[in-house]
Amino acid sequence: MNYQESVEYLYSLGHETLAMKLGLESVRALAGACGDPQMKFPAVHIAGTNGKGSTAAMIESILGAAGYRTGLYTSPHLISITERIKINDHEIGKDDFTRLVESVRAAGKQLVEDGLLQALPTFFEQITMVAFLYFAECQIELAVLEVGLGGRLDATNICQPLVTAITPISFDHQQYLGETLGEIAGEKSGIIKTGVPVIVAPQEESAMKAITSRAAELGAPLIDGGSRPSLIDRQDVRLNLRGRHQVTNASTALLIAEVLKEKGWVITGSAIKYGLENVQWPGRLEILRPFETAPSLLLDGAHNPAGVKVLRDFLGENFAATPITLIFGVMADKAIEEMLGILFPVARTLIVTKVMNQRAADPKVIAEVAAKFDWELIQSENTGEALAEAFRVTPEDGLICVCGSLFLIGEIKERLLI
Repeated sequence: MNYQESVEYLYSLGHETLAMKLGLESVRALAGACGDPQMKFPAVHIAGTNGKGSTAAMIESILGAAGYRTGLYTSPHLISITERIKINDHEIGKDDFTRLVESVRAAGKQLVEDGLLQALPTFFEQITMVAFLYFAECQIELAVLEVGLGGRLDATNICQPLVTAITPISFDHQQYLGETLGEIAGEKSGIIKTGVPVIVAPQEESAMKAITSRAAELGAPLIDGGSRPSLIDRQDVRLNLRGRHQVTNASTALLIAEVLKEKGWVITGSAIKYGLENVQWPGRLEILRPFETAPSLLLDGAHNPAGVKVLRDFLGENFAATPITLIFGVMADKAIEEMLGILFPVARTLIVTKVMNQRAADPKVIAEVAAKFDWELIQSENTGEALAEAFRVTPEDGLICVCGSLFLIGEIKERLLI
């Protein structure tokens, strides 16, 4: 098996979301067959609807600056699947990735042949095990793990956390997690472990109630980030990630650092400052100027109403007088009308496009929804066509804003070779 074959094998297991099996039985069996690598390192485990990836990147950057060998596992990726698995900001190599995929594949196949599993572990279960094996093999000191979806039944939830964290919760993936914020929060609070501190970012009342109840049930000390002054205000730090919402994420990362310090980890103020000022998290309010005589691009993976509101506020604060063209591609199960309604006032032209993903909404469907608003509307069948149209209609001093899906951001970045 070569690298390309390993990637094709993983994708042959089915779509990451559509083919997932929520539950821990399969991943626990797979972990056991692989020697339980998740038991060989402690973890920081982070769930939430928005901000969990940024928070994970921040605390990983802080820990790296403090001199710790730190693994980072996130999802989805933008361009290369190896982006998901990093140690001190270095992606897993293709040879190591291929070797470990082959090992995990063999373990899963054997479990099925032995009758211990009825079906092969899923895409996400297998790539999670690749990450755990790699981290154990490289003898990391701490892993920072972003939940894939939900929390309680997510494959990452077999880890051994020193601290857990829950970033802001909003509506997303209701078909899997529940129709109310309380139900969604209940699923995400499933990462809370007995006696393990849990840091909670500011939440809506119903979400906070569900989280507090779960923490009390398990005797997990709860640190409410919304009830105390922001720690970031005490730091002489210029965050390297854009947007007011990143202050909340940075405060959550700092609270994680405080808990780790209490547990004996040496994290200095200078490590915190360096980590936050140098953290990288592509595709989140990322500004690019790929050509000197063309408009800039703003790439943001906002894919639910709460994320889109953050994007709208950022555009209003920073580009109020700028002609904006919006490229929008989205998954079919998202709140398309609500998202477009939030974004409508800030852009003059909307280009709807198709993301190369089984879950993606048809541009015609998006255009029908968009017709309810007074957009200057352009429909394109792929991201290459959408990008060409955006450069055609946007003045050099304008801005092309791309949003709706991280998969769309990845396609755009790949086309620009950035």
